[in-house]
Amino acid sequence: MSYNIPDHLKGLTESEVAASRELYGYNRLQTGHKSTWLYLLIDILKEPMLILLIVISFIYVIVGDYGEAAFMFFAIVAVTAISFYQDSRSKKALAELEKLNEPLSKVIRGGEVLEIPTHEIVIGDLCLTEEGKIINADGRIVHSNDFSVNESSLTGESFSVFKDSKSEDNFIYSGTVTVSGLAVYQVSSIGKETRVGQIGESILNIKEEISPLQIQIRRFVKGMAVIGLVVFLMVCIFSFIKTGDLVKSLLSGLTLAMSVLPEEIPVAFTTFMALGAWKLMRHGIIIKRSSIVETLGSTTVICTDKTGTITENTMNLKHLYDYGSDRTYEENEFEVDELAELIDYAMWSSEPVPFDPMEITLHKTYEQIRKNDLRQEYQMFHEYPLEGRPPMMTHLFENDKQYRIIAAKGAPEAILDVSRLSVSEKEKIRTVVKAFGRQGYRVLGVAKSHFEGNSFPVKQQDFNFQFLGLTVFYDPPKKGIREVFQRIYDAGIQVKVITGDNADTTNAIALQAGIINNTSAVNGNEIIGKSEKELIQISDRTTLFTRMFPDAKLAVVNALKKKGEVVAMLGDGVNDGPALKAAHIGVAMGNKGTEIAKSAAALVITNDDLEKLVVGIAAGRRIYTNIKKAVQYIISIHIPIILTVSLPLFLGWVFPQIFTPVHVIFLELVMGPTCSIVYENEPMEKNTMKLPPRAMGDTFLSWNELGISIVQGLMITFGVLFMYQYTVQNGGSEEKTRAMVFTTLIFANILLSFANRSFFYSILQSFRNRNPLFVGISALVLVLLFMILYVKPISNFFNVTTLDMNELGLALLVAAISVLWFEIYKFVRVIW
Repeated sequence: MSYNIPDHLKGLTESEVAASRELYGYNRLQTGHKSTWLYLLIDILKEPMLILLIVISFIYVIVGDYGEAAFMFFAIVAVTAISFYQDSRSKKALAELEKLNEPLSKVIRGGEVLEIPTHEIVIGDLCLTEEGKIINADGRIVHSNDFSVNESSLTGESFSVFKDSKSEDNFIYSGTVTVSGLAVYQVSSIGKETRVGQIGESILNIKEEISPLQIQIRRFVKGMAVIGLVVFLMVCIFSFIKTGDLVKSLLSGLTLAMSVLPEEIPVAFTTFMALGAWKLMRHGIIIKRSSIVETLGSTTVICTDKTGTITENTMNLKHLYDYGSDRTYEENEFEVDELAELIDYAMWSSEPVPFDPMEITLHKTYEQIRKNDLRQEYQMFHEYPLEGRPPMMTHLFENDKQYRIIAAKGAPEAILDVSRLSVSEKEKIRTVVKAFGRQGYRVLGVAKSHFEGNSFPVKQQDFNFQFLGLTVFYDPPKKGIREVFQRIYDAGIQVKVITGDNADTTNAIALQAGIINNTSAVNGNEIIGKSEKELIQISDRTTLFTRMFPDAKLAVVNALKKKGEVVAMLGDGVNDGPALKAAHIGVAMGNKGTEIAKSAAALVITNDDLEKLVVGIAAGRRIYTNIKKAVQYIISIHIPIILTVSLPLFLGWVFPQIFTPVHVIFLELVMGPTCSIVYENEPMEKNTMKLPPRAMGDTFLSWNELGISIVQGLMITFGVLFMYQYTVQNGGSEEKTRAMVFTTLIFANILLSFANRSFFYSILQSFRNRNPLFVGISALVLVLLFMILYVKPISNFFNVTTLDMNELGLALLVAAISVLWFEIYKFVRVIW
């Protein structure tokens, strides 16, 4: 886009930019330290599991068992490395998202208009701001064109203020919003030194609100930690009373405490969310907060704009209706003399530097039709921005000879209301508008006025307008949009269209796009003034909301939320800001979206493609489902570890310490990667987008799901303890019994990880979902198991003996029976 900027505004050179940055730094509010590897390491070492390992290691050193101590220190390094890898991956993904979320700013440097990351603005820069943009530094206006700014973020006053270089207050401030026009300002303050930086630095200390899922997971982990502490004390006391050996009692208690702590769960949650957001970024979906991924999967209602979301946003000028001749002209007839005035005033009522697709089309039509281009001769000296219900806008131009052009355009109803027409004439034009609307066309009215003097009316509606005619645009639905909406409906999600267009046009486009609608459209004016109960009823039953303005959009979103819906709101304009902020998931368009919309939204779709939101919802459901699978796996496998460590001790069996800390930490090292790396990589199950969305308030694990995990854990426990008793009854030594129990538990762990890939499909069906990490990690675990069993120094260290093929086969059979009963349960569940 070209800008009409005076030649003398050249901006800084590269060397001047470097010198300014050296002196004043970057345009950032935050000055706190970045997350370095050292901070990550310190955070990891605070984890309860690491603390337990360190305590056990020192106990082994004190009693002189240096082999066990060395293994524990190795385990500390291994657990730390895994956690460090997962944390650094998460932090790296979030850092990439942060970079993409940073807005770009336009600056003039070396005589050229450039787009740069906002943090690179320096003092002395010439910044350019225009309608809908957030101002990103403090500065003095040096050039402007009909510029007005909303400073409510600083002053609390919601009205816009017109400013220029000659104003008494010609400064503009970071965090404020350009309402109209264009301005070039020279930067005087950046970062913490801006006015918003000085009053708002405390915002940096506000913690992000945690999601319902995070709350539930934290409660679960805290509950397990409390249970672990109680069990630790019980085992210590019981063992000490029985043996009188304090060190052995401490080790027994600590072993059990390690088996109870589900420290993998919070790590898995962080990993799943951060990597989920990062993967969506690669699809062109930028997430502001990684926890929003969880909410995406719960979406029950999508509120979408029409233009540019459902439609292509091409805005082809298909027809012109000339009021003077009472005739509609086709595209190939625009060059006739009768249309000259209508085309002229339609163009003059548009922005001098257009960015709206309709205005761009009107300028192009003017260029093609009018041989004598007068745009360079006239300057816009007064503007009434788009406003009203329905909206209209008016521009005033003047040339050197003081000849004026006053042009207005807007919704046909708005232009008709201010035009000198009889009731019957207005009714005739409304009939024409309705006929166009039923074909899916977007219609604008055009009018002209005359005014002497400079005491202009406060409101544009007070001018005396002459109606000229109608411009008729066609913005066709996007290719493939019907299939997109079908996928949304298949997923049990409702669709609401919220648009500024009229009911006839919206209804026609909705029909062409495959939107299901069985009720009449509701106008924005019908929303305001209704009670909360009435609003909920209207919002629930209505699909098409037309002639909507900011307050009405916000009212609909809030009403849907009150009803218990999880609302995704799609918007691109300044007027969408409140509704985007209020929705559970505000979605801004990356291409045509204003900075206001992008800053208010929680999610940005880079190419304005509604299908990307469906991709995001599918990803949210996949991630939520996979977290549940991981947590259910963790619960199921912790139960046999806890009971195998504790029951032989409490029941007075012959080998009370069948597992020591060495065995438990090996199992923990197996489980950690399985749940947080392997399950995170698990593809979406084929029925995921055919199921209705889960209710937002649902408990993370229902009692039924928790019950299944507990039963799975108990069945594995029965198998493992059966193997214990079977080996003992057949004269097995402690080492043989330990080897049989340990091997059975490892086999069961591998089979469980495969069985829990789906709680609906069988293991064989799940293999169709390719996840190489499952096979890789399972193979690695088996290699490590066979090294423990058959490499003499290692088997001595783990206090186990070798197993022959019959014993291995028996361990595998018992493990299979204790896990694969769940396949029968799945089969029966599907039938019923």
